[in-house]
Amino acid sequence: MFHNIYRTTLLTTRQSNLYYRTLRAASTSSKGKVLTTARINPHIRNAEYAVRGALPIRAEALNKQLQNDKSLGFDRVVFCNIGNPQQLNQKPITFFRQVASLCDNPELLKPEHRDDLLKLYPQDAIERAELLLKHIGSVGAYSHSQGIPHIRENIAKFLERRDGYPANPDHIYLTQGASAGVQTVLQMLTENEKSGIMIPIPQYPLYSATLSLINATPVPYYLKEDQDWGLSVEDLKKSVDEARAKDVDVRALAIINPGNPTGQCLTEENIRQIIDFCQKENLVLLADEVYQTNIYKPDQRPFHSFKKVLRSMGNDYNNVELFSFHSTSKGMIGECGRRGGYLECVNIDEDVLAQLYKVASISLCPNVHGQIMTDLMTNPPVEGDASYEQYNKETKGIFESLQRRATKLASCFNGLENVTCNDAEGAMYLFPRVRLPNKAIKAAKDAGIAADAFYALKMLEATGVCVIPGSGFGQEDNTWHFRSTFLPEEHLFDQFCSNIEKFHKDFMTEYRD
Repeated sequence: MFHNIYRTTLLTTRQSNLYYRTLRAASTSSKGKVLTTARINPHIRNAEYAVRGALPIRAEALNKQLQNDKSLGFDRVVFCNIGNPQQLNQKPITFFRQVASLCDNPELLKPEHRDDLLKLYPQDAIERAELLLKHIGSVGAYSHSQGIPHIRENIAKFLERRDGYPANPDHIYLTQGASAGVQTVLQMLTENEKSGIMIPIPQYPLYSATLSLINATPVPYYLKEDQDWGLSVEDLKKSVDEARAKDVDVRALAIINPGNPTGQCLTEENIRQIIDFCQKENLVLLADEVYQTNIYKPDQRPFHSFKKVLRSMGNDYNNVELFSFHSTSKGMIGECGRRGGYLECVNIDEDVLAQLYKVASISLCPNVHGQIMTDLMTNPPVEGDASYEQYNKETKGIFESLQRRATKLASCFNGLENVTCNDAEGAMYLFPRVRLPNKAIKAAKDAGIAADAFYALKMLEATGVCVIPGSGFGQEDNTWHFRSTFLPEEHLFDQFCSNIEKFHKDFMTEYRD
């Protein structure tokens, strides 16, 4: 069932195995390179990560070509392959950058510079930088392996404000973005190749790629496209039963909420059902909640954290083990390059926490700049602070623009021939379904790539718009999709949509059956 998610190359699996066996024989029969692709860790060779795969590599090449060649038919490459807001010119939050810059240059905070400094920085940004540096020392020094204690305490306060239930700073780990936390927990969960992790289809390929690297078994469960990418407990039960019948030791369930690439937001009742399912099936719950502030229909589909819902279910569920993840890369912040994030551990065995700390200490510490950004994300200016008005204006402006762009792009996709697209309830993406003509599917097969990869490549070459084919995320058999962010700048959005509409019309005309 986990078919053809990543195989978009010319080589089939059988051809690929033969190719590597030939290389291996050649490499051992002469004094060539010690390290070849035939001799590296096979789990690395087998891992695929679509959002930074063949399409983005081609997009980078076109972007470079544009510097000297203006004959491509477009004047810029639009990178819609990844949720990277500032790459597409989203403005950083001023207060966050002010504090970060002062932490980087503490010389400015000396008393003799204060009068000049106050001409450039608001008082609350200065005070926040001073407070952080009091607890950090120098941003160039290693921190505590689990993260700076002061920042973990602030995250715990944020979690209590968000959920209404206390959080323990000793059970919070600062991480290099949410991805590092996810990878660490998946590594902890994997005992051997029979260890199974339930992942959604479609899914963010961080999960499948990491499971490949650590030689664990992905256990897919399918989201319902015709139900706004909804999640059925019955489908979860079917997936876990089928895997266990094959002797897979299913250990955990990964949930992405709001969804990536699908943009759905789970209801509180659905979350309760999932928690109950995990208790009955003895599964650890992994809640990827990095898009928790990207909620575009807050009245109909507000965000509910798994931790809040779990705590509300009472003592009968105190044995449900939960890891939850958050990041500075998304939301209105978009500080992807800072690599800030955290994971919270709930109901996790103390001996396991000790092992988790050991793993964290091997990397010494998460980067301090990311930790500072995480502190600012979880403890922003509040009403009455000097920077609050500007902070509120900036975050509100970004949010409302994302809402408008999400609606406009969904409307664009739904206006294309043989394309349907669910609205985005959250996150930064749309995942439209494209019903491709048989002629296009045959052309893709002849080229040795998946049909949606063929479509996405044609779009890139015609418009400069880089999207990711659904085959990179997983999808139901005989369906084709692509994922696009709605992050291009709003003042360019009409042209962006027009280019896609023209391409699609031309594509359908060329390949019409």
